[in-house]
Amino acid sequence: MSVSSIYSPFDKHRGPHPGILAIVHVSLFAGSLMLLGILTKGMGFPNPFVPLAEAQHRLFTFTDATRYSAFLQFGAAVPLGLFTAAVTSRLSFLGVNVTGVSIALFGGIAASVFMTLSALCSWVLVQPGVADDLATMHAIQLFGFATGGVAQVVALGLLMAGIAVPCLFGKYTPKWVAWLGLILAAIAELSTLSLLFPPLMILLPVARFGSYIWLIATGFTITKNRQ
Repeated sequence: MSVSSIYSPFDKHRGPHPGILAIVHVSLFAGSLMLLGILTKGMGFPNPFVPLAEAQHRLFTFTDATRYSAFLQFGAAVPLGLFTAAVTSRLSFLGVNVTGVSIALFGGIAASVFMTLSALCSWVLVQPGVADDLATMHAIQLFGFATGGVAQVVALGLLMAGIAVPCLFGKYTPKWVAWLGLILAAIAELSTLSLLFPPLMILLPVARFGSYIWLIATGFTITKNRQ
């Protein structure tokens, strides 16, 4: 038997399964939205563009619902960071030595941090006395919306682009998965313009919820074995 035919444990990438991490991330985030919708009877979390008095009333009325939702969103940020580490580590293991892997690592970690900040803003808003002052409440609302909205989506776009490009050329995932990542990444980066043109905020949910399909598909299809 030749040396090359002997199985080596180093021919297969070791680490947490990115597909499972993606499912945990998506489940926790979707659960936070569903729980908030159920407990608030469909009203949801008040965005910073509704009248301040109405937002304050919702925060006072649905304190526990907001706190539980923030807890689940905070939890969703952790598997997103772990997914990023797992996928970029796998590409590096496969010998992909390109800048895109580093861009993906930066984007994924930034997206996880922005989601954490947004969740903590929601938690802060329902602490005693915080929402009593409308100016303070509104400032925290805006910061939470910005970090959990355009900032996180743009960072997700960097994660998707950084992974999708080498996967497309190296065939580490099916072509449709790589192309989906590139298309969603373009939409995510275009959503930056929503800071100047608010109607373009419609791009945010398209990129965000589309990214969940890409995360799960990439996690379960990306090559594991070194050729």
